[in-house]
Amino acid sequence: MVQNRKIIRDLTVDSVPKTLLSFSLPLFLSGLLQMVYNMVDMIVVGRFVGTEGLSAVSIGGEILMLITFVAMGFSNAGQILISRYVGQNRTDLVGEMVGTLFTLLEGLAVVIMVIFLFSYQEIMRWLNTPPEIWDYTRQYSVTCVYGVVFIYGYNLVSAILRGMGDSRHPFQFIALASVINVALDILFVGPLGMGPLGAALATVLGQAVSFLFALRLLYRNREQIHFDFQPRHFRIHRSVSRPLLSLGIPMVIQSAAITFSMLFVNSYINAYGTVAVAVTGVARKLENMIGVVSQAISSAGGAMVAQALGAGKIKRVPKIVFHALWIVAIPSAIFAVITWLKPEWLFGLFSSDPDVLAMAITYIPVAMVQYLGCTLRPPSFALINGSGNSRMNLLVALADGIFCRIGLSLLLGVVLSWGIRGFWYGNALSGLVPFLCGFGYLLSGRWKKMAIRKPKTDSEEGKA
Repeated sequence: MVQNRKIIRDLTVDSVPKTLLSFSLPLFLSGLLQMVYNMVDMIVVGRFVGTEGLSAVSIGGEILMLITFVAMGFSNAGQILISRYVGQNRTDLVGEMVGTLFTLLEGLAVVIMVIFLFSYQEIMRWLNTPPEIWDYTRQYSVTCVYGVVFIYGYNLVSAILRGMGDSRHPFQFIALASVINVALDILFVGPLGMGPLGAALATVLGQAVSFLFALRLLYRNREQIHFDFQPRHFRIHRSVSRPLLSLGIPMVIQSAAITFSMLFVNSYINAYGTVAVAVTGVARKLENMIGVVSQAISSAGGAMVAQALGAGKIKRVPKIVFHALWIVAIPSAIFAVITWLKPEWLFGLFSSDPDVLAMAITYIPVAMVQYLGCTLRPPSFALINGSGNSRMNLLVALADGIFCRIGLSLLLGVVLSWGIRGFWYGNALSGLVPFLCGFGYLLSGRWKKMAIRKPKTDSEEGKA
């Protein structure tokens, strides 16, 4: 963490492309490993168990998304606020944010885990889980949910480190989790023949080890994060809880709206059978391959926007937004060409089933729309999240998740009778909404009015 002081300083220099690339590269590599981490389950299960196992892991992954969106929303909000406090040189608020994130997110993780264990069967029915993969899906989902505490823990620790300007260590921790997951996946699903249950167990163990190592690093650098890990400081501090909830709740709603709308659309897709489930699941993983670049640029850009606004350097913000656009456009274009020219090879990594490969070809035009959305979203989210505009976040959430994804999917899939292609296109087209909202927000200049107040600490509020 000592070396990361240089990273924090770098975030305030004028060389925006260099800084954006240097800060986003570890984030990209972390996301790439996270993607590999998630894809390994499907590849190994698809090869050893077949299409039914692959479909079960696909639906299980959707259920796991359902219980992790809260962590993503509040972690992203915490990262933005920590970056802002660093820009303001408010180290006291950084420590209070660390304690608040720990208490809030781990408490929510336990609550969500208990709720899921009592309701997972209803969720599986709502998703139209095919009867032939019911047991596989149940095994994978229930096992994964026991690791939700580690998932939430890793997200909050990564948010703290990245907010402080350290994107290198989160990459190392996810690399550790990926290695463990790959090794145990092959062992559990292959020689031990545990099927999807083994894949889920490998995932949980990888997450647990990664979180424990991340927690150890945070404790060893407690002076730099201004948090002493004393029990009395693990509480929700009023000074930072207000901005955290103000920014985090819209982000959670945004994640929830997108997650629930995707699950709603997938519930219709799942009704088309295990082959359709497998193709859609593989397509989601392939989209995530470019999505990791988008997420890295969005996260790095958001941190830079937050620090630029915190330091009062308004003119730097449009530079960050436009550089974020062209940086993510290059790998998106390359990947689109590969997908268009070699679709059988890409889908063949997961399954050799002729029916799966035949249906996969029909998904290629949809994938092009998906990649376009992955290119246009990061600059918009960097601006919206970095400026801390909770209302705009809520607008994007409702427009993207509810009105467009569900509305377009039902219009194309049901009203116009496009069938499964209609649901695919509805989901893909809705991904362009954040760009339309973010670009309009940039042109309006309203982000300049997002005045950054310097909140009081708990002790200062007490004196007041």
